[in-house]
Amino acid sequence: MKYVITYIIGLIFGLGIVISGMGNPAKVINFFDIAGTWDPSLIFVMGGALAVTLVGYRLAFRQDHPQFDAGFHLPTRRDIDRPLVLGAATFGVGWGIAGFCPGGAFPVVLIGGTPVLLFMISLIAGLYTATLWQRRGLQAQEHLA
Repeated sequence: MKYVITYIIGLIFGLGIVISGMGNPAKVINFFDIAGTWDPSLIFVMGGALAVTLVGYRLAFRQDHPQFDAGFHLPTRRDIDRPLVLGAATFGVGWGIAGFCPGGAFPVVLIGGTPVLLFMISLIAGLYTATLWQRRGLQAQEHLA
């Protein structure tokens, strides 16, 4: 049942991305083009997502534990470090250049053509490279200890 609910949630998210037009990279890029063909619709999509998330978290945390798990798995780190800033900057620059973020690309991967496929290949390559880089850093720390 856990996977059925997960699938339904993903389907709702994907439909929201497609209906809002956020699977179209031109719409996202136009949001960043303030001096040209600026399209403010992304603000409304994000605002709607934040409102739904706020209500969802309020309802979820009224429970003792999630429906399909023994407890909530929340991040414990609160520091802002170099990897976080570099990762966020890389994500933002990539989003601004390509017009895709993973959330917008997955729902249209089969219908978006070559640009989406190239983005997904780049995303997977980037994730793989970051994982290798992180492992190499951890191994270097172990050797120093």
